[in-house]
Amino acid sequence: MSFSRSATTMLALATMGLFIGAAPRGAPSAAPKSSLAATTAAKPASSTKSIYADKNFAGKNSTPIPKIASTRTPAEVAAKADALLQEELLSTSKTAPTARCNDATFLRRATLDLTGEIPTPDELEHFAADKSPDKRAKLVEALLAKPDYGVNWAHYWRDVIMARRAEDRSLLVAMPLTKYLTEELNKNTPWDQLARSFITAKGSIDENGDTAIIMAQMGNTEDVTSEITRIFMGIQISCANCHNHPTDRWQREQFHELAAFFPRVEVRPMKVGEKRSFEVIGLNRDPLFKGNNMIRRASAEHYMPDLKNPAAKGTRMEPVFFATGDKLSPGKSDEERRRDLANWLTSPRDEWFAKAIINRLWSELVGEGFYEPVDDMGPDRQCSAPKTMQLLAVEFVGHDYDVKWLYRTIMTTSAYQRESRSRRNPDETPFIASTHQQLRADQIFTSLTKALGIHESFADTGVAYRPRGQARNPRAQFDAVFNYDPSTRRDEISGSIPQALMLMNSYQLARFEKGTNRATDLGRLLAEEKNDEKVVVDLYRRALARDPQSSEVQTCLTYVKKSNSRSEAFEDILWSLVNCTEFLHRK
Repeated sequence: MSFSRSATTMLALATMGLFIGAAPRGAPSAAPKSSLAATTAAKPASSTKSIYADKNFAGKNSTPIPKIASTRTPAEVAAKADALLQEELLSTSKTAPTARCNDATFLRRATLDLTGEIPTPDELEHFAADKSPDKRAKLVEALLAKPDYGVNWAHYWRDVIMARRAEDRSLLVAMPLTKYLTEELNKNTPWDQLARSFITAKGSIDENGDTAIIMAQMGNTEDVTSEITRIFMGIQISCANCHNHPTDRWQREQFHELAAFFPRVEVRPMKVGEKRSFEVIGLNRDPLFKGNNMIRRASAEHYMPDLKNPAAKGTRMEPVFFATGDKLSPGKSDEERRRDLANWLTSPRDEWFAKAIINRLWSELVGEGFYEPVDDMGPDRQCSAPKTMQLLAVEFVGHDYDVKWLYRTIMTTSAYQRESRSRRNPDETPFIASTHQQLRADQIFTSLTKALGIHESFADTGVAYRPRGQARNPRAQFDAVFNYDPSTRRDEISGSIPQALMLMNSYQLARFEKGTNRATDLGRLLAEEKNDEKVVVDLYRRALARDPQSSEVQTCLTYVKKSNSRSEAFEDILWSLVNCTEFLHRK
């Protein structure tokens, strides 16, 4: 196999329907982007200022979620959610929902969703042989118990937090963040407890991964404020930093009242031996000196800038949580300020806290959220299925913010288990099918290691994010090309030429696609198996976690027969499978 494939080879493989550009078997296609009007509820402009400027109205920005302990099983809640979706959306849809996906599709989908990798041929065979009616629920349970579950979703939340970092120095916290999240997610730490740890975090970033949100914004008061609400409430209040929000009720005063919880937070350089790093501290007074302009220094209080006179100190703001109207009593320290905010934000009185993670996970698992984008929710946004969302929120709170319970519930719904289709048009009914999802960078790389038999020592399963100049391992290099912000609407994410070139022409990957080298999985397979049809079936199972269709088998066998070299022909087929659209997406 040559390092750069000829145009003739690519043309032949495209004809087979395997080449990446062919987009075979119902692969995602570009869908028209929905307009702001399609996702935003209309509100009377004339009443916004007079109503929402009234501070007494602040408590109406959230409808409390009842805190009632629940013993409902995931199956019971999933059945109720499906019934509500039928009532709210599907009963009036012009298009019937797609059928239940087959077992091979469910196995690959669930394995990618929970552990970030493709199932092995042995797992495929075992799942197919299992005839028990609850085998899908048992699979989800087994995947949630794997350490790879925590790793996969730690990578997801790492990307959510670090994708909008203020500068690259903040990447120093990426590895501690991933380690911290992996441990906490595998322990199934309740979501409210995890959120409080991020809001109140302090200490060395090397030892405290929960400092990541503050570190990612280098302690900037306004940016930390914006990210806390975006990540944990799904609300984009940052636009109200300089002016009243143009499409939401949020007033400029509300943003700066929230920012008043964070002015005493500072990211300070530190040095341990020869290693330079940072720590997050909280000061309860103005610093004696401001230092250089590279680091933002803490201040005792937060002042809303005077837009007419930027040189003025501005208006001192008292801390108020806009969602519930809770106000901080005077004389509180930084630790107390952030602790009180963390408790209010994660309380059932703030409905957006529970609904934000439900919306995110539903979007990741089903392919579309109740709100899109997932981090642009709020009382002035339109929820596609409000009764279903409310059910899930009440039950999630009633199960003490149990994240694994939420995965079990969503993945038991018919909405999750339907056959997949390309992303719908804005005028079509949501949730009539599962939606194709482009895999994240770490999921693609991990799947490549499984499909090609790449040893972990080569893959370097450490964190892909590295400070500038340190991205030398293959995973980090791969991530630099394929990474995207998980909060972005999926229909706004597209492939790129560098991505295609890395998959097609990477020397590092080509080493593991050699059919003449018995050190590779393909080389050993060709040496041990002389039946070409069995080799084709094995490669499909390794790469796509399914058996090939009869037409695909015939196409591959024809290609091998016409080739002058059996090993090179199968190299081409394997190369085509890991470059095809089906491999790069979760169906």
